[in-house]
This record gives sequence, structure tokens and C-alpha cells, in this order.
Amino acid sequence: MATTVVMPQMGYDMQEGILVRWLKQEGEEVKRGEPIAEIETDKAVVEMEAYASGILLKTVAVEGDTVPVGQAIAFIGEAGEAIPEGGPAQEPVAKTEAPAAAARKEAASAPETTVSATQVKASPLARRLAEEKGIDLARVTGTGPGGRITRDDILAHEASAPGSAPTAPPREEASASSEGELVPLTRMRQAIARRTAQSKREVPHFYVTADVDMTLAVTIRRQLNETLGGEARVSVNDFIVKACALTLVKFPVFNAFFEDDHLRMNPGINVSIAVAVEQGLLIVSLGDCRDRSLVDISKVSKEVVERAQSGVMREADYTGSTFSISNMGMFDVDSFSAIIYPPQAAVLAVGTVKKQPVVRDDQITIAQIMKATLSTDHRVANGAQAAQFLVEIKRVLENPVTLLV
Repeated sequence: MATTVVMPQMGYDMQEGILVRWLKQEGEEVKRGEPIAEIETDKAVVEMEAYASGILLKTVAVEGDTVPVGQAIAFIGEAGEAIPEGGPAQEPVAKTEAPAAAARKEAASAPETTVSATQVKASPLARRLAEEKGIDLARVTGTGPGGRITRDDILAHEASAPGSAPTAPPREEASASSEGELVPLTRMRQAIARRTAQSKREVPHFYVTADVDMTLAVTIRRQLNETLGGEARVSVNDFIVKACALTLVKFPVFNAFFEDDHLRMNPGINVSIAVAVEQGLLIVSLGDCRDRSLVDISKVSKEVVERAQSGVMREADYTGSTFSISNMGMFDVDSFSAIIYPPQAAVLAVGTVKKQPVVRDDQITIAQIMKATLSTDHRVANGAQAAQFLVEIKRVLENPVTLLV
């Protein structure tokens, strides 16, 4: 029996998604786990993977359609296999008048001799940026693989013609009034606003902070990177991810979700990290970190961050995270408190590693100190548990040899 492919829920509060582009066409063979479509959520464009192997028998949703979560968008099965009854009747789909769809309509009505934007090879981020700035993709030279247009190509094209007038109105125009300029929020900013407001409104946050001596960790990190010789480069954040993963094994309640009158204990330890992008902030998952080595965590982290910044992510990057880390050390921030990412139970906020005077054995010495603040859902854990959890992270980071085992 053919498999029904539905719009996935790529996020805790995702209600619908926009089908940006089919990566496979009707009649083509697909393999389980292979990307078949690009889906735009409130925060990112995500590559959707096939649920099963076979032939893409029929695509129900059209590029540019807005489809509710759980509604059919395609069918995969054996060649000549019948589509399940009720399949076509489930055809979604409220048409969206989003800029991408409008651009496709405009391209469709253009003369055949004109190269349309959809025929140009460009990343989704580059397409969105071009639409916002009114830039014709057909006039941009791509420097990516196979001539693919990237975000940097759009910015370079804009810079090369500073005096040119836009060929199309920008997606979002600021409006002025006597009370000041009104700047509309992007879809990502709107999603962040909804999620953070919901979290602070519904989740009873409390916070515990500790100073972590990172002196030995910094030394071991330097020695490890010298040994790797450029093959990989482990960051301080990789140490923190590994330390949290090990600590979550001992304190599984911080890896749980609060659901009504019970806790959902997650078997996988999927540590996620906050990544700042041009449109806002993304929480990306590194997958099961329980058995990953520091070097493996470093490689996976780099790959996921690069995909997030390029504008196209994989489904696994965007879903399934169970605990988060927010690191603002690169901005020279000493300490801060992060908002919990529902339905998670906690988030660890870390600041910069800075040389400070400390007292050891009644002697003043210099150490590399990092402040760490744990935000916890009080419905999941109490203050004593949170203190024990944070102190264990501190113990592991101050004895980093355990992270190499």
C-alpha cells in the first residue's frame, strides 16, 4: 500500500508550513531518508525527508501552497500502485500569496524567452533576500557550486549597483507616522515573539548560577586542537555540550518534558544550541549526544550551524531537541539568563571565559572563569535538583579529562 506523505510538524508550535520546492518529481525514485521537498516554517527552510522508499506516485501540494500539519502532500509507493482512497480528497491547500508564490505566478506569465526566478539555481535564503530587495535573480552571477546563487552574491550584486532603483517593492515596507517609524517583524521574529511570550507566561522559570573554572578545559582544548592538526577544531562550546550530555544521563529529569499531569522522559539526549542568524535566532539540534566524542560533537555542530546560516536545514536539525545551551561568550557577555524553549525543562546560559583573580589555598591566583546560569521549569524540578545538576556540570568541566574518555 502506498505511503501517504504528510506535512510534518517541524517544531513544537508549528501549525502549517509552506511547500517551497519539490526536490523530487512525480515518477522519480526516492529512498527513505532522502530529501524530497523544502518546507518553510516560521523560522527556517527545512529539507523534508522521505518516510519510505519507492516511486513518488503523486504530489498533492503545489509549490507555494500553505499546508496544515498532518495533511497529505504526496504519495510514495511501487510503480503503478493505486493511491489510497481519500488521498486526492485530502488535497490541501490554501494558496498563499507569499512573495515566493507571487514570484512564481509572475514568472509563469512572463514570455518564454525570459529566464524566470524559479529557473535560476539559488539558495532559499538568496531567493528570499532577492525578493526583499527587489533584485532579479536572472541578473545575478552565482558563485556557489554549479553557479548556485548565494546570499553573498545577492549582497555583492546590490553593492555593485548602489544607485539603481529596485525592480519590485520590498516584502516588508516600514510605515511612518507622527509617533515614529513602524517596522514590521519578519515571520521568524514573530515566531520568536510568540514562543518566548508563551514560555514566560506558562512556564514558571527560576534560575541558579555558578562560576566554572575553565582553566584546565582551555588548556586541554588547546592541546587537543594542536594534536588534531587542523583536521577538526574543538570549541569551548563543544566541551559544554559534552558536559551537559553526560550530566543529563545522571539527571534525566532535566531531559524531560512537562505534559499536563506527568513528565515525558525522553530516551535520547538531543542537546541543541542557539544560533544567531540574520532573521533572528534558531535552536538547532545536534542529535543524540550521549555517545558522541568531543571531536564528533565539534564536526556535527559545525555542519548544523553552517546549514542554519545558509538558510536550508535538515529535518533532524530542527526537531527532537530535549535540552538547550545558549552561549553569548563570543560577545564578551559575562552572564545572562535564557528563556526556556518549550517543551524543554531547562536551558543553560553561559558567558565568556575570562581571566579573573581567585583564591586557592588562601592564595590569590589567576584562573579562566566562566559564569553559567541554569533556567529551570519549576514544574519539572525544584531548586535543590537544579543546584545539583549545575554543580555536576561544573564538576565535569573543571575535570575535563572525563570528556575525553
